[in-house]
Amino acid sequence: MPELAEVEFFRKRWDLAGAGQRVLKVELHPGAKIFRGADPAAIRHALTGAKLVSSEARAKQMLFHFSGDAWLGVHLGMSGELRVEPSNYAPRKHDHLALEMKRQVLVFNDPRMFGRVQFHHGKQPPRWWTHIAPAILSKDFTAAVVAAFLQRRGRAPIKAVLLMQERFPGVGNWMADEILWRAAIHPRRAAGSLDPAEIRSLWRECRKVCRLALNAIAGRGRQLPKDLNVNIPTTWLFRHRWEAGGRDPLSGALLMRAEIGGRTTCWSPARQRLPGNDG
Repeated sequence: MPELAEVEFFRKRWDLAGAGQRVLKVELHPGAKIFRGADPAAIRHALTGAKLVSSEARAKQMLFHFSGDAWLGVHLGMSGELRVEPSNYAPRKHDHLALEMKRQVLVFNDPRMFGRVQFHHGKQPPRWWTHIAPAILSKDFTAAVVAAFLQRRGRAPIKAVLLMQERFPGVGNWMADEILWRAAIHPRRAAGSLDPAEIRSLWRECRKVCRLALNAIAGRGRQLPKDLNVNIPTTWLFRHRWEAGGRDPLSGALLMRAEIGGRTTCWSPARQRLPGNDG
């Protein structure tokens, strides 16, 4: 599932191509599950003739603001992606939404249809956007806030807690593993068992991984990498977590994998020790 940085990559892809451009035609599959809770007819009516004014990514979601007070929300789900195609492109299977502009077409493709399109008309952004938890890189994401949240979820494994979007927006499976590996915390540790030093390390690595991932995957400023993940260095756990015989890039120790908190999890037993256990 796309996480914080991948979502920003796709947002920038549409934004760099379409900002300031007028939508000439809207093609969509009104019966597609991605429109659950939205009115496809209202989307087509509001966006036809509208200009893409701005966009923003938060957590695992995107919001595109169009002229005429139209707001299009996009959640990629498990398999969704946003593409930019030439004006004469041939639609692919699972292209459920296409915004045709003068020089290009902005396309939302989702084979498994776990993604979602939301729509709002109004002067202000919709509540489903403004109620997303404060970003990990914001001033509101403090070590004290993290500590309080971990205590409330004290019995849950820390891996599962890091996936809770109400406090760690945008963090998904690979980012959670990366954060815990860098903080040297075993993913099975009960969230309430972390001491103050470990909590501060976790908070610091959450912010660091988010910042590094955004720079590596989504690029800096108005630049966009050609491919997702191409700039992630081999010193990251990310590059080794699914390799057969994958090893810790720092110690060289074999990595371990198991299902924790309902998700396949990778960790280094040499670096992330479970108290009273070797790994």
